[in-house]
Amino acid sequence: MEPTVRPCEKADLPAMISVWNEVVEDGIAFPQEDLLDESTAPAFFESQTAVHVAEVEGEVLGLFILHPNNVGRCGHVANASFAVASRARGRHIGRALVRGCLDACAVHGFRGLQFNAVVDSNHAARHLYESLGFSHVGVIPGGFRMKDGHYEDIHVYYHAIPCS
Repeated sequence: MEPTVRPCEKADLPAMISVWNEVVEDGIAFPQEDLLDESTAPAFFESQTAVHVAEVEGEVLGLFILHPNNVGRCGHVANASFAVASRARGRHIGRALVRGCLDACAVHGFRGLQFNAVVDSNHAARHLYESLGFSHVGVIPGGFRMKDGHYEDIHVYYHAIPCS
C-alpha cells in the first residue's frame, strides 16, 4: 500500500518520537545525540516550519521536518530531515516523504532545498536524492562523527523549487 504523507497531528506525537529516536540512536545519519521525549518533542516539532508524517494503513512509519537552512538573506533555502522506521525501510516511504517535502517547500515559499550532511555510507538516501533530481554540490571530508567514533565524509545536495 502507498504511504500517505500529511501534516502531523497531536495524536501522532508518540509515533513521531519513536521513529525520530530510532534514527538518532542508530548514530549513523542524524547529527543529533539527544533523544526526544514527551516533554521535549512538542517544542522541537513546533519550532519547525512544517512537520509531516508518512502513514500506511493508519500507522505512522516516517516523518520529515522542514525549516530554513539559514537566516535572513539565505532564509529562502530550506533544510529538512527525514526519518523512517527501520521495519518500514525499502517500502518507498522515504521517496514519498521527500516528494511531500518538495511540495511543502513550495507551499512555504522556499526557493530551494539543501541537505547539508548526507553521510557517505547512507547509500539509500544518496541514491534517492539523486533519483529525484537533487544536485550533488560537494563533499566535506570527515564531516560526520559516527556513533562508533570514526569519521565519514558528508555530501551536500540541492534541489531548486520552482517559483510560482
